[in-house]
Amino acid sequence: MDVQLKNKIRNILENDGVIAFVTDTVWGLGCLPESEKAVRKIYRIKNREKEKPLILMSDDVYPLFDYIKDVPKTAQKLVKKYFPGALTVVVPKSDKTPEYITSNLETVGIRVPDNELFQEICRCIPSRVLATTSANLSHEPPALNYDEAIAYVGEKVDLVIPDYGFVAKGLASTVVGFKDDEPVIYRQGEIVID
Repeated sequence: MDVQLKNKIRNILENDGVIAFVTDTVWGLGCLPESEKAVRKIYRIKNREKEKPLILMSDDVYPLFDYIKDVPKTAQKLVKKYFPGALTVVVPKSDKTPEYITSNLETVGIRVPDNELFQEICRCIPSRVLATTSANLSHEPPALNYDEAIAYVGEKVDLVIPDYGFVAKGLASTVVGFKDDEPVIYRQGEIVID
């Protein structure tokens, strides 16, 4: 990815924009977590129910720490084992995570995709964190390649980033929460937690 594109991505995101990009699982939509305007735009693009929260993704787990608190021990073990990868961990949020991302829940999902291009996109912005969801209309299958991303959301987002040969595997991430430090599977995806 050249410097010009990196600057363009940063500029779009810092001006309440929404981008579409490849990850290790499916194509995603993302914006800066601090931009309520951009988050609202994602909900409009997808026709997404307000009760369904977005998740926070980064190129590394450390930038996500500002947005969370009190990570259960089991969650810490799963993060060590499966990040980067197709696992979304739902943990208590910090005051820095806006309620318009979490649908007023006290928790937030975090993930570090195993995809070099996505990681490079995160490094275009100072916080290195994006508020994200899959690139599709609600209740429709997610985009799995650049052409599908263009067809589904191309006219609605500010930029669809070329995939440069990186391929989404097509199986969504496993989403896991915790009750009394025991894992609770909210969505079974690629990773099977034993």
